[in-house]
Amino acid sequence: MAYVISDSCVSCGTCAPECPVEAISAGDSQYNIDPDKCIECGTCAGVCPTGAISQG
Repeated sequence: MAYVISDSCVSCGTCAPECPVEAISAGDSQYNIDPDKCIECGTCAGVCPTGAISQG
């Protein structure tokens, strides 16, 4: 199951450059993960300073 970003995202952008398949993009108020591109590697969750990313 793809990773998701919760409302505790502070839009710092730390996760986006770490994604090996470029599944993360900036949204209006927080970053988003495209579930069709996500390969469930967990790299984004490991670098998120607020713990806002978890497996959906």
